[in-house]
Amino acid sequence: MKIAFVGKGGSGKTTLSSLFIRHLAATGAPVLAVDADINQHLGPALGLDEADAAALPAMGARLPLIKEYLRGSNPRITSADTMIKTTPPGEGSRILRVREDNPVYDACARPVELDDAAVRLMVTGPFTEADLGVACYHSKTGAVELLLNHLVDGRDEYAVVDMTAGSDSFASGMFTRFDMTFLVAEPTRKGVSVYRQYKEYARDFGVDLKVVGNKVQGQDDIDFLREQVADDLLVTVGHSDWVRAMEKGRPPRFELLEDTNRRSLQALQSAVDSSYDRRDWDRYTRQMVHFHLKNAQSWGNERTGADLAAQVDPTFVLRESQPQSA
Repeated sequence: MKIAFVGKGGSGKTTLSSLFIRHLAATGAPVLAVDADINQHLGPALGLDEADAAALPAMGARLPLIKEYLRGSNPRITSADTMIKTTPPGEGSRILRVREDNPVYDACARPVELDDAAVRLMVTGPFTEADLGVACYHSKTGAVELLLNHLVDGRDEYAVVDMTAGSDSFASGMFTRFDMTFLVAEPTRKGVSVYRQYKEYARDFGVDLKVVGNKVQGQDDIDFLREQVADDLLVTVGHSDWVRAMEKGRPPRFELLEDTNRRSLQALQSAVDSSYDRRDWDRYTRQMVHFHLKNAQSWGNERTGADLAAQVDPTFVLRESQPQSA
């Protein structure tokens, strides 16, 4: 199952995504964690010190390797250089799975120990001095979109992506790549403004969106969120001494998380798991192709010097039972 955490800057989306990752890992489920926020805070939220977090391999810096591997023997892709962030898989493409080992994970993922479990962590990579003034963050997150286009995941295995803040994720088709999107909102007007943007943008794409109210201090805050987002409000989260200790770099064992917050995380997992039966691989593939053709026409054809519409395999549908190419 693919899960996104979104929200305005400072809403607590990285903290909530890290708690959910810890919760899933504690159940014994395989988890692929991806930091697609240019601020790169997920590693420290999962307990890495600053030096170890800074040493994580950047996906953006390994894009040629990622493209070459995913291309496989797909005859519609003449070279890895013609692949862009939206390039969809087709017959002959290599497909990624959560539980496997492969050259992409070898190059870009690192294990993070969480009490008695471990998760794979991948990061887009931060802006470098060379990027300043000449690059946008989409040049980094494009590697994540390409990965998600080629990732097949099943029931009881999870890919959790901490997305960039605000509504900027709509600058690409990545917002349609998820089974469930959790929007973290504070009980303020600014806190719900991103929700309204996200709800409006996602309306025509079948995005399964639920709101997680964060920094809630009482019933008045809950009533405000319910008034603003109605039935999209799934759970609320309040003060946590466990989180405060984690933010100081001294997280207790996860089993000591407060019962109320543990129940909220269980509700998130139940919402994710219940979305499994609503999966529509045909729609998923159509949306992938839709955004690829838009990007090809807008900039991709000119950038690569190729007709990227020719990369679309009209008979291919990505499915959970997808056979792996050599």
